[in-house]
Amino acid sequence: MDFRAPDDHGMVDACFLGPYGENDSLLEKLVLEFLRDHVYWRRNFHPEDPPAIPTAAAQRPGYLQLEARMRRELHQLSAALKQSVPFHSPRYLGHMVSDLLLPGLAAQILTLPYNPNNVSEDAAPVTVDLEVQVGLQLARMLGYRHDPKLPDCAFGHLTSGGTSANLQALRLALALKGFAVALRAAHVPAEALELPEDDWQAFNLSPADAIALLAQWNEWLAQQPGNERRKWRGRVQAQRLEQRGLHGFLAAHPQLRVPMVLAPATAHYSWSKGLKLLGLGRDRLQAVPQHGMRMDAAALVEMLHACERAGQPVLMAVGVLGTTEYGGIDPIDLVCDARDEAARRGFGTCVHVDAAWGGYLAALFRNPDGSMRTRAEVAEGFEHFPSERVHAAFAALGRADSVTVDPHKLGYLPYGAGAFVCRDHRAMPLLSESADYVFHSESPGDYLAHYRNLGQYTLEGSKPGAAAAAAYVTHKVLPLDHTGFGQLQRHSLLAAEAFHARARKFAADIADVANACVPFEPDSNLVCLAINPRDNTRLADASDFVRRLHDELRCNPKQPLQTREFFGSVTSLHVAAMDPVDAQDVLKCLGLARPDEEDDDALVLLRHTLMNPYLLDRENGISYIDRYFEYLEGQVRARLGT
Repeated sequence: MDFRAPDDHGMVDACFLGPYGENDSLLEKLVLEFLRDHVYWRRNFHPEDPPAIPTAAAQRPGYLQLEARMRRELHQLSAALKQSVPFHSPRYLGHMVSDLLLPGLAAQILTLPYNPNNVSEDAAPVTVDLEVQVGLQLARMLGYRHDPKLPDCAFGHLTSGGTSANLQALRLALALKGFAVALRAAHVPAEALELPEDDWQAFNLSPADAIALLAQWNEWLAQQPGNERRKWRGRVQAQRLEQRGLHGFLAAHPQLRVPMVLAPATAHYSWSKGLKLLGLGRDRLQAVPQHGMRMDAAALVEMLHACERAGQPVLMAVGVLGTTEYGGIDPIDLVCDARDEAARRGFGTCVHVDAAWGGYLAALFRNPDGSMRTRAEVAEGFEHFPSERVHAAFAALGRADSVTVDPHKLGYLPYGAGAFVCRDHRAMPLLSESADYVFHSESPGDYLAHYRNLGQYTLEGSKPGAAAAAAYVTHKVLPLDHTGFGQLQRHSLLAAEAFHARARKFAADIADVANACVPFEPDSNLVCLAINPRDNTRLADASDFVRRLHDELRCNPKQPLQTREFFGSVTSLHVAAMDPVDAQDVLKCLGLARPDEEDDDALVLLRHTLMNPYLLDRENGISYIDRYFEYLEGQVRARLGT
């Protein structure tokens, strides 16, 4: 059986604990070695100090009772966890999670007993530097400037997940948008800075121009005597949006309106959360039309023109690199083109790429020296990946103003580890927050030293240093290029191509009893499947049928895990929100009538995340993809009585 598996020389086999726990001795050796090393560190901190816990303590009644209670509770927890979702197994095809990478898992376990808090170097003198380095590692993978000696070097930090990273992007874009207006309101001397002529122009500077103005301001401020510097800093701070609040800021500048965020209909629900949290309001989020579950870039251009004509500022245009439901790749290059064209007209906006899912796929597009690989080089060994459109999108990542990436998704690291990366770190001081008991002094000029007070810039205060250690070590063991992390992504993409091909065969095999199709061609390693019993025309009945199929593809805490053959997930496709041509094609393929206005228009789909590198088990000649479709065909026929 030919799975066209990449020749990684066994590298991937050393990456995971394994579906069968094959690398248990390796993980055990690593954990035991570094646990002992941690104990030696404690004992050698001040070896002249006597042991605080006496050697006889282990024989005392209270000690024995607590140990017994601890063991009982831990055994009960261990037993309960056996009902967890088996993410490690190639039989798991559900959500965006798989087995964990050993370097990251071991690094996190190693670091946990030290319990570093990455809020500042006082609480994490080692791991706070590692987190800043992780940001630079990710910046390099995305195509940003990553040399700290460059004035416009990128900056990134870890977050609890993609939702927090997206919120950080909104915060930074809003701070940049309001800063030039604050400078004007503070009446900074005209000879000091080249300020825009009015509030509209100031509010609509491009991010690059706003950062350049911020750099000018900092240079001018540094030249002022101490008292003058404090006075001007205070005057500008008093006029900033963050100080006055949105209501007060707009009341002082009646020419301005609450800005919009333009995001594709496929965007994650975190964007709605973010606009609510910042007080912008959910109605400021406007959906950009899509086709094939990918943003329509021409529609985005028209929306920007319409907003400009209406005097409606736009805070951000969001592109998605790997949608949560379909794995689609938006045309990031065309989104950046639209931003640049609008900026030339004096209508500035920011571009953020939500690459929470697909960000790590960028490793496959990078050479070890950081340069971009050609499409032909990336495509070697694949049937379809990447299309010219997808390659252009990845090549344009370095043009975006900021990016969200989730190490706990295609980075195969433990939850929760998202990441926010911005193109130019000089904007980050706009997010700075001081606290005397944590941050003690003016930040020095050196890039790495500057961000050792990391909590000044992040949404979170206390931050787990162990997550930073896990990401840093993983990126060192598996470099973020096609020779390292790209090998792992290659396995998943080959599995996705095999799954898509097998889905077409499945549709042909069950054509006598049901209609089935992949409604949207996958751009990455997520594939959805629609199924409708033959001769049924009601969308609601088709969805009920798929829900019943899914009942056999999810955990049931009342039953042993072994009663489940495979695990999958579902999503809903809302016909009314679809491109009309897409909707017609999907309904026609499935033999469904368009739902009436009063009916629920949600078509339930089986959703498959193809992360596990052993879905195509070349060692044993097993295709879990074939097995899954054979199982699914049996389930379909059993429910239809054939």
